[in-house]
Amino acid sequence: MIISVLIFLIIFSIIVVSHEFGHFALARRNGIRVNEFTIGMGPALVQHQIGETDFCIRALPIGGACVFDGMNGLEQEEEAELDAHSFPRASVSARIATVAAGPIFNFLLGFVLSLIVVAFSGTDLPVIQEVMEDSAAMEAGLESGDVITKINGESIHLYREVALISSMNHGAPLTITYRRDGVKDTVTIHPRFDEEAGRYYIGIIGGGEYHECTALEVFPYAGYETIYWFKATVKSLANMVGGQFSKDDISGPVGIVKVVDDTYEEVNPYGLSAIILTFMSLATLLTVNLGVVNLLPIPALDGGRLVFLIIEAVRGKPVPPEKEGIVHLIGIILLMILMVFVLFNDISRFFR
Repeated sequence: MIISVLIFLIIFSIIVVSHEFGHFALARRNGIRVNEFTIGMGPALVQHQIGETDFCIRALPIGGACVFDGMNGLEQEEEAELDAHSFPRASVSARIATVAAGPIFNFLLGFVLSLIVVAFSGTDLPVIQEVMEDSAAMEAGLESGDVITKINGESIHLYREVALISSMNHGAPLTITYRRDGVKDTVTIHPRFDEEAGRYYIGIIGGGEYHECTALEVFPYAGYETIYWFKATVKSLANMVGGQFSKDDISGPVGIVKVVDDTYEEVNPYGLSAIILTFMSLATLLTVNLGVVNLLPIPALDGGRLVFLIIEAVRGKPVPPEKEGIVHLIGIILLMILMVFVLFNDISRFFR
């Protein structure tokens, strides 16, 4: 468990540093002064001043912050008291770019990690290995060796995309385009419900054909990998909002440590390279997940701040700072309540 906690802290630190560095880099590029660059929450463990910025590592490995000059907690300070390098004095486009840069850097980190994983591990092609007897896929005429290229108009590059769409399907028909012996064809499949599993199945087994990418293929397939995790996160959130997921499908830091521990135990027999590549893949999922969640229009998150900045850009003047501050305060209170719920939910898993 100690090793798992250390692995989690390394992954967490890389992801949060990437996110906050995105804010920091674009703020400095736009002439905005950054007062504090913080990793974690709570009391400071390490603190060092470089230039105008106070860099700080705090005790609790939860989140991070890039505090811009002119931002007093959740509110902006009175603009009359601020100089040209404060956040409120920057142009609205500069502020939008600075706030959006955090999630964007998470996606960039995901792409870089995917480059390494794909270069050393290859990728899973959307090739059907087996069609199950008396299944919807067999009825539609799909065969072993068929390469799936589209589902409901959505381009498919990895078998995991097929598995993702199948696992989140709730009985809706699927229009599948596939390639067989160089010829493309399209069929419509009506997934069948499995009472024992409690979900719908297409009736195909695949993912067994791994492709070792050439140097030129690594870049597009790393992009497909990053996009896959993006789509998986968005579709999972949509299912959660739709009530298809339970509370046990949500994890916080404690739950992630448990996942890291289980994963470490599973891949440890295969050696150091397998451990590194597996956790790079997990880090890709987590960094893309953080990027997507931060772009949600929720107060106190980057997406919530972007909503106010876009409103300012449209109406030509900002929302009064005190009103925006109240909205963000309500948002952060709700997020803290959610974090407490997730923490207790994660801890309860250890006793099941």
